[in-house]
Amino acid sequence: MKNKNANRQYTQKPALKMKSKLIHTGLFILLIVSSVCSAAAQSVYVAPDGNDKNPGTKTQPLATLQAACDRARDIRGQKPAAGSIEILVAPGTYFLKKPLLITAAHSGTAASPLLIKGEGPEPSVISGGVTLPPFEQVSEKLWKIHIPDLSLYGGTIQQLFVNGKRAVRARTPNEGAYFKTGAVSETPDQAGSGTATQRIDLTPEQSKALEGVNAAGLKNTILSVYHAWDMTRKYIQRYAPQDTALFITGHPMHPWNKLDNNSQFIFENAKAFLDAPGEWFLDPAGTLYYIPRAGEKMSDSRATVPILETLLVIRGDEKRKAEHIRFENLSFRFTRYVMDRNGNEPAQAASPTGATVIADYASDIRLDRCEIAHTGNNAIWFRTACRDSRITHCYLHELGIGGVKIGEIKLSKAPERLTRNITVDNNIIRSGGYEFPTGVGVLIFNAGDNTISHNEIADFRYSGISVGWVWGYTYSPSKRNRIVYNHIHHLGWGLLSDMGGVYTLGPSEGTTVSNNVIHHVYAYGYGGWGLYTDEGSTGVVMENNLVYQCKSSAFHQHYGKDNIIRNNIFALNIRAQLEATRVEDHRSFSFTNNIVYFNQGVLIGKPGWIKAHFFANHNCYWDTRTRDILFGQQHFAAWQDSTGKDRQSVIADPEFANPAEYDFHIRDRALISKIGFKPFDYTQAGVYGDASWKKLALFDRQSAEKFDEMIRTREREQRSGAP
Repeated sequence: MKNKNANRQYTQKPALKMKSKLIHTGLFILLIVSSVCSAAAQSVYVAPDGNDKNPGTKTQPLATLQAACDRARDIRGQKPAAGSIEILVAPGTYFLKKPLLITAAHSGTAASPLLIKGEGPEPSVISGGVTLPPFEQVSEKLWKIHIPDLSLYGGTIQQLFVNGKRAVRARTPNEGAYFKTGAVSETPDQAGSGTATQRIDLTPEQSKALEGVNAAGLKNTILSVYHAWDMTRKYIQRYAPQDTALFITGHPMHPWNKLDNNSQFIFENAKAFLDAPGEWFLDPAGTLYYIPRAGEKMSDSRATVPILETLLVIRGDEKRKAEHIRFENLSFRFTRYVMDRNGNEPAQAASPTGATVIADYASDIRLDRCEIAHTGNNAIWFRTACRDSRITHCYLHELGIGGVKIGEIKLSKAPERLTRNITVDNNIIRSGGYEFPTGVGVLIFNAGDNTISHNEIADFRYSGISVGWVWGYTYSPSKRNRIVYNHIHHLGWGLLSDMGGVYTLGPSEGTTVSNNVIHHVYAYGYGGWGLYTDEGSTGVVMENNLVYQCKSSAFHQHYGKDNIIRNNIFALNIRAQLEATRVEDHRSFSFTNNIVYFNQGVLIGKPGWIKAHFFANHNCYWDTRTRDILFGQQHFAAWQDSTGKDRQSVIADPEFANPAEYDFHIRDRALISKIGFKPFDYTQAGVYGDASWKKLALFDRQSAEKFDEMIRTREREQRSGAP
């Protein structure tokens, strides 16, 4: 508004002028302070010793996060908030009886988000667990807890944690060892039932393992079979000792991945198997038995049972999303997975299984500096219609299945249902697959435009990152995903087959897999690749990756179209360096400006590489054992002449600084220029930030040595012709 006195002339004395100036300055400062205060955060406090009848102030906090979220919702409904609304969570543990539910009504705005934040130097703990009564001593090597009423613990106990460490349900063979299946046959059940019975023949040793299980115990004994990339887990329906065979019932076997004599299995959940430290068993009478680990004392040992599958549900709907919500400095611990009497049918990547944190119809959701640990399932799932959200600087570890899942399993062509623009950056995602070894570090289903960057992904039994959920060349929305600067390693552990550090599926135009470091990937049978373009992978660019110490090869394409593999370092892989399987009429991929360096195995592991339609040039190949490198059965010059490939490629030593210590900095600058290789700083892969965060990301040395020993043992067996 125009000042109506603006044209008046005033004559003031200097002192009056100064006084006027001070008054105006003071008013200006007051206005700024007033503006800041009006935009300042409004706080709701919650503490373990609070009360939900309290007003939620610092001196009178609430007791539960649900009450705090509802109070924040009510505050926002009374008067639009100029600043954020904060729920400040005091240090301590908050035990949930049901998941924390945040709906669209709890949403913030872009200018005034809802922030739920742990106040202490350590994350505030949100727990889905219940502490059991103290242990009683049965003997020096056996403890027990009597549990007369299982309804207090969710009706069943299928996971147990002792002193914060996952215990192992009684099994045989013990942890780290497996039986191998004999002959498997299948008989369809009653016509139209859609079920079948599988018979699995046992060896005398395997039959002996069941001899100590009585008839009642046999009904609760579980057979877990690991076959190719899947797991089938069933209660034993019948055991026929006279035939040394057992029987399970369920869906007919998939023709592409049957149970066969190349599978591994274990028996679980019988007291007869309780024989190793860290194992537990719950008998039908309600007594839980536990064999303590070395160093555990009964007087200060406590057992925790998870009673919830999910701890946090963020749920909007088609009309209104839950949005503008932040979670900081919180730890979500103890969730369960419950297998019903029907067991678990095989499902790639354990795709149907839930998560500790699940979001649907959500936007601008952020988890920062949070922890998720001790789960029976996956950590986080941005599932249906989620957009523009971030997971940053989080520690996801000791996971029953996998880490982060993005998008829906079911393919939907409705744009409003698609999940996109999810960023997973600078996280440690480590140690999973305890309940389902088929879990993946980061799994993108039908979702596009996501960024997976600078993560530490390690110690899973299956793939590190999986992108896409369409097999073949039909429509897929999983495009323009960025998989960049991740450190992916120590995967497989020789349990499953057909797996990779980064695994892609279906048409993926615009997807980039770059600047990742991938190493120590080891499968049971076939597979264990670093970069793996599987069925129908199309339009994927894989460049500036360092891949080493993978079992089958650094790069493998099953089949796909127009993928670009360039400027990578593939070094010291075990049985082969490069593989391709299916031969198709179109160009499958181009392979340029790569350095391939090896000292064992062969260059080409599958004949498909020799016959496939692809372009190759300006690569460097070097075998430390010989200059006469074979491309299949052909010498280099014959390969060039007969195929027209690799015309400007070279056989040359790149002179890595110290490959024995995995230092792959290149000293031969002339070679770089000759093949057009562009050096990249592979040390940038993995997490970034302060020293303590980087230190936490370091892989445990004992686990690394155990992995190396597993490789040495398996490779010796392979050379000796052992099955």
